[in-house]
Amino acid sequence: MAPVQDPIAAVSQALDTFLTRQRELATPLGPEAALITEAGAESVTGGKRLRARFLLAGWRAVTGDEPTPAAITAAAALELFHAAALVHDDVIDNSDTRRGRPAAHRALERHHRDAAWHGDAESFGRAGAVLLGDLLVAWSDDLFEGGLTDAAPDRAAAARTEYARMRREVTIGQFLDVAEESAFRTEPDERHADRALRVASLKSARYSVQQPLLIGAALGGADAAQSEALSQFGHPLGMAFQLRDDVLGVFGDEALTGKPAGDDLREGKRTVLVAYAREALQVGARRVFDELVGDPDLDDVQVKSLQETIVQTSALDRVEALIADYAHQADRALAGAKLDNAAVAELRDLARASTVRVA
Repeated sequence: MAPVQDPIAAVSQALDTFLTRQRELATPLGPEAALITEAGAESVTGGKRLRARFLLAGWRAVTGDEPTPAAITAAAALELFHAAALVHDDVIDNSDTRRGRPAAHRALERHHRDAAWHGDAESFGRAGAVLLGDLLVAWSDDLFEGGLTDAAPDRAAAARTEYARMRREVTIGQFLDVAEESAFRTEPDERHADRALRVASLKSARYSVQQPLLIGAALGGADAAQSEALSQFGHPLGMAFQLRDDVLGVFGDEALTGKPAGDDLREGKRTVLVAYAREALQVGARRVFDELVGDPDLDDVQVKSLQETIVQTSALDRVEALIADYAHQADRALAGAKLDNAAVAELRDLARASTVRVA
């Protein structure tokens, strides 16, 4: 089939078309079906379509062509899966906002209150969001499989393999993240940074960058050398991407990130940034630091104090150096790779955007 022009606009159009069909299917099922369907559509709104961009870049890297409808549809499916991950992540982290709007569980909680329904609104919101995330995963599967009908059987099989790996690993990574929150006090302090890096690898690096690249490359018919080059590029870039996200979670501007400054501190995320800060603190100061990190009621003064501690312990400098090192590793992986030259330039642009981004 003919390639598609303006691929990211085409991804958004594919999502709009799919969601319109889901609304039609939900209508005869009643107002509750319409409610969760609209919540699903809302959860896909906004964002930078980063995973879609990496999938399409993987396609172009091995074909040198603009993506076909099969690649566009796969990219749109990844955006639905990512929406599911964010909905579930916000429930796990008890986050109030996402992309400057109420998180899905908070929006459903408000609907319960506005409708004066019986029972606990907060419990309804959380349960509804769990089911919403499940629905988005099902939608992602439906859209992904539908798009593969236009792909050659061997390429479709390779893409399914990479997609399945992505789903497994990000779920395990999310559980490791949850386990880290519970286990960190029982393990030696020197292991915390290593554990945080392992979570970053599974939960973000592979999921956000490496696997989208490989899915797109598989659809494009990548050979083993091309897949290896993209894998060696994608993983360190994904690590840099996650570490930048960790920095923004502590120091980011709410007007740009859509989440309050220091939100990761209130949520108690045990990131590499936090691990490095703890390593440098004396026992007494570390105890105070631990008591504050994870307190949902931290005020602006306390957040500022924690930010200053992270800076003074050189934790921020260490993470910035790690980001730069990972970005350099990613760039080196592209040198001499048998990939389309224009696509390599695009990959480097995406790398810069991912490691210095503000939202």
